[in-house]
Amino acid sequence: MKILLTNDDGIHADGIYALYLALKRIATVTVVAPDSERSSVGHGITLRHPLWQKKVERNGRPFGIALSGLPADCVKFGVSVVLKEKPDLVVSGINCGPNEGASVHYSGTVAGAREGALLGIPSIAVSYNSFTKNDYAYAAKVTAMICKLVVKNGMPQGAFLNINVPSVKSSEMKGIRFTRQGLEPILGKFTRREDPNLREYYWLAGDSPPVKKDDGTDTWALHKGYVTVTPIHCDLTDGAYLEELKNWNI
Repeated sequence: MKILLTNDDGIHADGIYALYLALKRIATVTVVAPDSERSSVGHGITLRHPLWQKKVERNGRPFGIALSGLPADCVKFGVSVVLKEKPDLVVSGINCGPNEGASVHYSGTVAGAREGALLGIPSIAVSYNSFTKNDYAYAAKVTAMICKLVVKNGMPQGAFLNINVPSVKSSEMKGIRFTRQGLEPILGKFTRREDPNLREYYWLAGDSPPVKKDDGTDTWALHKGYVTVTPIHCDLTDGAYLEELKNWNI
């Protein structure tokens, strides 16, 4: 099995290294990741600037290629330049912080997997539900298990999996749930500040609204202690609305 591994936290992040250690036990792993953090960049690609690459070592051993671009750039570059052929899987993560619900639209981690799916490669994004307690071992183990299942069972064209792992001890995990993506918007909050020259600026932060009942979404299940596995498709067309539009008298 050949896996292309990327992320949006950057090639020096702890999450990607933990995932690399788990995946290399089951596959040949090629790492192409951003040279620094590219969180919340969505599915951007670099068109108006050159891309620079640099070989990176970790713990004194060759690790991967740091690219001066975005996660989607890394997948494109990894497939067309580094590997010169499609890998069996593209895996993006482990992200520091969750990527469930509406955050899927902003996430560079998810974009890495989506780019793989657009290229016709089975792909997985994985995130850990904490920005501070970064114990990625269990998340890496779960991802490796799902990778083997994807290769065994296949994946529909244009689809990919978005995995979120709760930040609790493995003994406290309630299990794995297959969920749909939540749609509740992230509630943005702008804080006004002033710089030393008394110029005002704003800092954006946000929180996902709480889900109070089991509605089948990744947001509810994740916050109740489940590992969530959400299938996502690159085709964003609303089929029912498309049929309604055809009846418009235009």
